[in-house]
Amino acid sequence: MIDTLHYALGAFSGVLVGFVLGLVGGGGSILAVPLLLYLVGVKNPHVAIGTSAFAVAANAAIGLWNHAKAGTVNWRCGYIYAAAGVVGAFAGSTIGKNIDGHKLLVLFAILMIVVAVMMFRNRGDVGVEGAQCNRENVGKVAGYGLATGVFSGFFGIGGGFLIVPGLVASTSMPIVRAIGTSLIAVTAFGLTTSFNYTLSGLVNWPLAAVFIFGGIFGSALGTRVSGILSADKGKLNTIFASFVLVVAFYMLWRSAMELLA
Repeated sequence: MIDTLHYALGAFSGVLVGFVLGLVGGGGSILAVPLLLYLVGVKNPHVAIGTSAFAVAANAAIGLWNHAKAGTVNWRCGYIYAAAGVVGAFAGSTIGKNIDGHKLLVLFAILMIVVAVMMFRNRGDVGVEGAQCNRENVGKVAGYGLATGVFSGFFGIGGGFLIVPGLVASTSMPIVRAIGTSLIAVTAFGLTTSFNYTLSGLVNWPLAAVFIFGGIFGSALGTRVSGILSADKGKLNTIFASFVLVVAFYMLWRSAMELLA
């Protein structure tokens, strides 16, 4: 049972996730499940995944609006990536519901470490300004979208932290544009995953509502900070990778403590 204090913590979690979604795009979604489990106190990892998927989708849509106003969204790339990823997200979430939730979190953390190391290695790559999705790279963009969708569904929308690296790898766009564009896919993947979890009764709707409310405020601030930092070569890449790494090690530590308890 979640009381008033935990709903307040849910709203605070929404502010944090909204801020990080605005700052680093899809990467912000990795905070949602750990916050619901370890701060708010949701006991069932699958409920945390289902609830965060819907809440993050709504917060991502808000962040997308803010990035669109800032002119940092490549709509064509985002639509192609998201359309392919929705198929993968439904398949991944169907598989994920049938795997032990705690094992799922350990696998998730290991994947996060691998991606963070890759981002650190490429932190000096500023990308190609004006990069577009066209006939030559549409297959690559769709392929990355499909694969990312599978991970996003399998691990809950937290897997959306793969979207920014996927967009950069498949299009060579600058990270600030990948961050804004990624929110199209985060919104689509989150709605797909939450729909699948809703079919199994694994979404806490009141908690999702306060989470979204908090995210409205966090998103506006995160988008503004992202625009400021984008002028410094490599800084957003480094922040993104560091953020992913810290959360991954924290999740591994918590999982180890639960096994030893």
